[in-house]
Amino acid sequence: MPLGRIQTQIIDKLEAMGKLNADQKAALVSRTDEPTGDQLDSLLQTDFKITPFQLHLAKCRALGLTPFNVARFRVTNTTFEKIDLEFCQKNTILPVGQVGDVLLVVFANPFDTTVAAKIQDKTGLRVARLLGREHDLKDKLKKDQAVEQVQFSDVVDQLGAEFSDEETDIKDEDLEHEDSAPIIQLANRIVEDAYFAGASDIHVEPWEKELVVRYRIDGLTQEKLRLPAKVMGALVARLKIMCNLDIAERRLPQDGRIVFKQFTKKNIDIDLRVSTAPLNHGEGVVMRILDKQKSTLPLPALGFTEENLSRYRGCIRQPYGMILHCGPTGSGKSMTLYSALNEVNTPDVVIRTAEDPIEYTLAGINQMQMHRQIGLTFATALRSFLRQDPDIILVGEIRDKETANIAVEAALTGHLLLSTLHTNDAPSTIARLTDMGIEPFMISSSLVCVCSQRLMRRICKTCRQSYEPEGREKDILQRAIGWTGPIYKANPQGCPKCNGTGYKGRIGIHELMITNEELVEAINKEAETAELKRISMRGGMKTLHQDSMIKVKEGLTSMAEALSIVPQDMELRGEYKPAK
Repeated sequence: MPLGRIQTQIIDKLEAMGKLNADQKAALVSRTDEPTGDQLDSLLQTDFKITPFQLHLAKCRALGLTPFNVARFRVTNTTFEKIDLEFCQKNTILPVGQVGDVLLVVFANPFDTTVAAKIQDKTGLRVARLLGREHDLKDKLKKDQAVEQVQFSDVVDQLGAEFSDEETDIKDEDLEHEDSAPIIQLANRIVEDAYFAGASDIHVEPWEKELVVRYRIDGLTQEKLRLPAKVMGALVARLKIMCNLDIAERRLPQDGRIVFKQFTKKNIDIDLRVSTAPLNHGEGVVMRILDKQKSTLPLPALGFTEENLSRYRGCIRQPYGMILHCGPTGSGKSMTLYSALNEVNTPDVVIRTAEDPIEYTLAGINQMQMHRQIGLTFATALRSFLRQDPDIILVGEIRDKETANIAVEAALTGHLLLSTLHTNDAPSTIARLTDMGIEPFMISSSLVCVCSQRLMRRICKTCRQSYEPEGREKDILQRAIGWTGPIYKANPQGCPKCNGTGYKGRIGIHELMITNEELVEAINKEAETAELKRISMRGGMKTLHQDSMIKVKEGLTSMAEALSIVPQDMELRGEYKPAK
């Protein structure tokens, strides 16, 4: 069959551009098969050495459209004002400018005229279609590429003028009316900038002579802004108003929540968990960013090794018992629990959760927000859940003896209970529960598994450097996992993808302690934590250190990062050896 009309026109344009000769054109036109658009592209690039740019130019001329080099376009904070990012990602388009009442939009698919009509309806503007390469468009529309640059200079200048050496009274209306004062804009821009920078937390810290704003990105804090100390009272008051806290109470810590969508005109759907605390130079504020546009990740995306993933999936499918996750704040415990619940959430299972706060809303799961001020605590919620016939219960955290006792009782009476605890590793969880006053035989009877976890920075795949470990590094790898091959380290200069840090994103490491007969017997005998650890390792547990070394071997992180997060195990230093 002959080539289609558009395909023939593309070949004609390539000949006119001098990229194909008459014989090559004749060979293409006389083909007996009819290659599709992608097949023709591949054929022209491989057999006839046509570059992607030349092919793109020929397509534009054949279709009568203007070519646009998307790779050189810079995404800014105004790019997605007229058409939101989600719509652009769904339709693979990119707005690149406006001339009068005409919006310039780059399309990957030149034949889809319905999208142009939708844009006209949404914006009220006429649409001029440009043609860009699909690969370049998708690259620009990635969330990590579509970074907005939030500017602070104009607001800081206004603040400098407003909060001069003379004392300035803060009026109530200056803190409440949108855009009525620079302090409103400052509070909004701090949150927006932190969100676009990929931060998990915002720290507003009063120092003796200035106010410092820092972001926590991939586990490390980075200083962003320094402001005059006089700004502190107004900024903290504004943040308190945003989460309905008492602005007159400055002597006691307070907790609140900001629904940021109410305060921004940008398409940012996030909540912030806010905690204020009286410090020596004033009130400090820490805000945890909860991105409602992010969905929970599937279990395989959390960093579990294949062995640990298989064992953990077996645990969460048990009909009853207690599954505990332990680790410090920000170690990914909540995300793992949410992912586990999503995996077992089916119409025939009733799931209840008690959380403080509810970080992600899960479809098909009944979630309860704690309110300690009115007496709604984890213990109260657990008692009510036991009367509501659930199959699976999630308790945000076991903080006290009362909650621990009810949790153990729930696990012993036919419920699968998931919760978190603050301990350094999996075996020390037993000592923590015993310290809370839980009898050892109750722990051993109810416990299914303990998963200790941490988050490590992922090494940037674009600029990482391979090398052969020597000396101490080689010895550590050999002792931990028996590996002697090459590993990767972060590039000190980094690259644009990782913002010059050498690292991008984070990955979990896990220590999965699953109960067996020997471990149950040791718990009942009140064995020491070191003995419990040895028994667990004999039962197949990989320690946090060993799991981090597996991530180093797989090129997911560097040796320096792994050792900074988890120290080397004493067993693997030769100080004592696991019992045979």
